[in-house]
Amino acid sequence: MEEKKRILSGIKPSGELTLGSYMGALKNWAAMADEYDCFYFLADLHAITVRQNPAELRRRTLSQLAQYIACGIDPEKNTIFIQSHIPAHTELGWVLDCYTMFGELSRMTQFKDKSAKNADNINAGLFTYPSLMAADILLYQADLVPVGDDQKQHVELTRDVAQRFNNVYGETFKLPEPFIPKVGARIMSLQHPENKMSKSESDSGGCILLMDSPEDIRRCFKRAITDSEMCVRCCKDKPGVSNLMQIYAVCTGKTMEEIEKEFAGRGYGEFKTAVGDVVVETLAPIREEATRLLADKAYLESVYRAGAEKASAVAERTLRKVYKKVGFVAR
Repeated sequence: MEEKKRILSGIKPSGELTLGSYMGALKNWAAMADEYDCFYFLADLHAITVRQNPAELRRRTLSQLAQYIACGIDPEKNTIFIQSHIPAHTELGWVLDCYTMFGELSRMTQFKDKSAKNADNINAGLFTYPSLMAADILLYQADLVPVGDDQKQHVELTRDVAQRFNNVYGETFKLPEPFIPKVGARIMSLQHPENKMSKSESDSGGCILLMDSPEDIRRCFKRAITDSEMCVRCCKDKPGVSNLMQIYAVCTGKTMEEIEKEFAGRGYGEFKTAVGDVVVETLAPIREEATRLLADKAYLESVYRAGAEKASAVAERTLRKVYKKVGFVAR
C-alpha cells in the first residue's frame, strides 16, 4: 500500500477565525484526511511577534482548536496540536536561522507589511519568523503545505533553506510543495475587495467571523461593496461582485456560470441577501458545535495532549537527525 503524502499547515490564534479562514483553509483541510496524513497546528509561537494579551491568546487558542474540530477536522483522523507544546519547533528554528541569509529574510513581503503596521515593535522575531515557519514544515517532513497565494513565498524560502542544508550535510529534509486549492483560496474583504479578508477589520463590516451571529452576518453582506453595473458577473473589473460569487460558489458548490444564470436580471440586493443566507446556513452548525466543544475543556485538553504526543514523536526524529549532522553531542 502506497504511503500517504503528508500535509502540514497552521493558523495563528492572533485573532478570531474568519469566513476567509474557513473557505481558504479549514474547509479544504477537513476534506483531505482520507487522502493525506494531515498535521494541523495552532501557531501560538508566531502570534507573539505582535504583542498579545496573554489571557486573550490562551482563550483564542482553545477557541480556535474547538473551531478546527467543528469545521470537520477530526482529531481521530488528523494530528492537531499547539505549536508551543513541541519544543522542537524553536530548537530547529534556531538551527535554520543559521542557514537562512539576512538578505532572504529582508526581502520577505510580510516582514515589510508587518513592520509598517507595527512600527513601534519591529522585533527580531518579526524578522526571523520565516525560519521558524521553515522549521514548522521541515520538522514533519511535509510533502505539501496548503497556502494562499500570499504565503507561497514562505514555502519557496523553506525549500531554499532545506536545499542549502541538504547540500552541506546530505539528504536531511524533504522539499515541500505549496498546495493551493482552486476554489475559495482567497476570500476578500466585503468592504475593500482589493484586500484579503482580515480579522483585523471585523469592526468595519468587511470581515465575517465564524462565531458571528446570523444577524451580524446578514447585515455585513447587505452592506458589501459591489459596483454600479447591477449585473452578477465574475471578472477583474468587478472585484466586489466576483468575491461574493466566489463565496456563494464555495457554499453551494455551483460554478460561476451557474451563478450568473441564476441571478441574471436580478438586482444586487437580492444577490447579497442570497449570499448572506447561504453563509448563515453554512456557519450555523460550525458555531453551534464549537460552542458545545468549548464547554468541554477536558475533551479539548485530551485532543491537544494526544496531538502533541504524536507530533513530538515525528518532530524529535527529525531534530535528532539534524543535531547529529551539525555536530551536537547526543543528549
